[in-house]
Amino acid sequence: MPRTSRVESARKQVLLFLLLSAFSISTACQLLKTAPDTHAADETALRNTDSDWSKAAGAKDVEKTVSYYSDDAIVMPPNSPALKGKEPIRELWKGMIGAPGFAGGWKASRVDVAKSGDLGYVSGSYEFTENDARGKPATDKGKYVEVWKKQEDGNWKCVADIFNSDLPATTPAKKPTQPKRLR
Repeated sequence: MPRTSRVESARKQVLLFLLLSAFSISTACQLLKTAPDTHAADETALRNTDSDWSKAAGAKDVEKTVSYYSDDAIVMPPNSPALKGKEPIRELWKGMIGAPGFAGGWKASRVDVAKSGDLGYVSGSYEFTENDARGKPATDKGKYVEVWKKQEDGNWKCVADIFNSDLPATTPAKKPTQPKRLR
């Protein structure tokens, strides 16, 4: 093969390589540019989902309330061990919702979703009322944080839930002290 045809062949290969590289880079850049930004939509969806969840609890619908959790969710209620999985979580909600005089719900004050669009969190405040031991309404107010994960079908499920009261902790009643007798 003559020397000029080898050089010509090498030039064609280099040119073909450069064209393919430029095309690949251009295509990759287009894909990155055209990926939709769903951050605002994800935050709105998560805020709405959390609001619907609160309404389900306020309506005393145990099954609907529990349906917002993932199968492997963990709930960390105040003054109690962590609950893992839907059955212990269902028992918690049955007890709360089934309490005489139960009413209330929660409201998100902050919602944020990761840039990846697959994880988010919600925080806010809650207010629950139930009857005390004397049958009078007693209200608990507090705060909560929920961690949410987007499922393959696009729906959000709560994977971690923690809440605690703003009310001061109650202390056990002290035993009255016996006065010292004088001798």
